[in-house]
Amino acid sequence: MIRARLLATGQDLEWQKQSSGVWVDAQAVTHEELTSLRAVFPLNRLALEDALEVGHWSRAEQYPEHAFITLRSFARPEAADEFTERLSIFVFEDAVLTFSTRGTHALARVWAMVNGREALNSPQEVTYELLDQTADSFFAVVDTLEEQVDALEEQVFRNVRTNPVPEVFELKHQLTQARRLAAEARDATALLSRHAAGTPGDLVRYRDAQDSFLRASTRFEGLREVLTSLLDLHLSLQSQRMNEVMRTLTAVSVVFLPLTFLAGVWGMNFKFMPELHSPYGYGFAWLSFLLVGGLLAAYFKRRGWW
Repeated sequence: MIRARLLATGQDLEWQKQSSGVWVDAQAVTHEELTSLRAVFPLNRLALEDALEVGHWSRAEQYPEHAFITLRSFARPEAADEFTERLSIFVFEDAVLTFSTRGTHALARVWAMVNGREALNSPQEVTYELLDQTADSFFAVVDTLEEQVDALEEQVFRNVRTNPVPEVFELKHQLTQARRLAAEARDATALLSRHAAGTPGDLVRYRDAQDSFLRASTRFEGLREVLTSLLDLHLSLQSQRMNEVMRTLTAVSVVFLPLTFLAGVWGMNFKFMPELHSPYGYGFAWLSFLLVGGLLAAYFKRRGWW
């Protein structure tokens, strides 16, 4: 599918092989449509290969024919899952050509933005808006992941027995992928801002988009550090809980230690043991057990050991 829109007015038009003053958007192009585009636009062979390659990473280059940048971002930013989408932009002197498989979130927003009321008058302005909206999709991803991390933190504090390790490693995997995509987009935008043709204002816009990708990448890295700290905190809580259990078991063992000693003494089979022949011996033994055990238990309770 090929659609076109005038840059000066934002008016939709049927593409009749115009190559000046237009934004041409090509999605899931057929071989015939690709042949038509190559007949009108001087597309560099290497850039076209990158645009058509499935799974290509983000990169940018300034070719003699045009500037080129391809960006990979998340297909569903609100869900922050692993599905990605890619947009390739060919920036000519008086036209811009975008390639994608099924469109992207950034492309849909900017296409809706370019209308009769708010026209983007140059290919550089269109490119900047596409970069900026792509960066915004990364911020949507980081907002979603921050909510998941906050919920996981609350879960760890509310229930010490919970095991957040699987969720932590899954989130760290997502954050690693997101940070890599944001870093690649940042590097590609930085290269475009250094070498692409345009006015100083256009280059400033590119650097602004580069800064947005940098801030998104920094937030992803910050979340990874939070998850690492959360994992350390969980291990510390588990260790503390284990120490409390061991302390309780030790206190119980210490309470029964003198009782075991007394029972062992009175259980010896000597013939001359006055306590064995006393009518109050059994009661005296139990009284000794209760007194010694009770005093030790009260002492441990007072010291906070039990």
